[in-house]
Amino acid sequence: MMDWNGYRGELLGRVGEFGKMSPDTIRGVVALDTAGDKANLLGAKTRELIALAVAVTTRCDGCIAVHSKAALEHGATREEIAEALGVAVALNAGAALTYSARVLDAVAVLPQK
Repeated sequence: MMDWNGYRGELLGRVGEFGKMSPDTIRGVVALDTAGDKANLLGAKTRELIALAVAVTTRCDGCIAVHSKAALEHGATREEIAEALGVAVALNAGAALTYSARVLDAVAVLPQK
């Protein structure tokens, strides 16, 4: 099992180093990450649950480390996180199904033996 707290700390340290070399990049990422705060139509907890589902579908360990902590800090329960992850699982299954249809389409135009 991964040490998520240790990983998060190491990751944020490296991001801080990167930020010193490329501060405009970090400012841009922070602006994107906090853009929803202004309108706040979904609320921080919902945005973090969405972020966790997206983190799973994009396979981003850093996103999982950062947004799991943030989701809990914004009041998400383990059950709500599990429901959001269920959406990610369904989307990945849906994507596999969609791409399966694409394979069948690609195979349909090939000569058959």
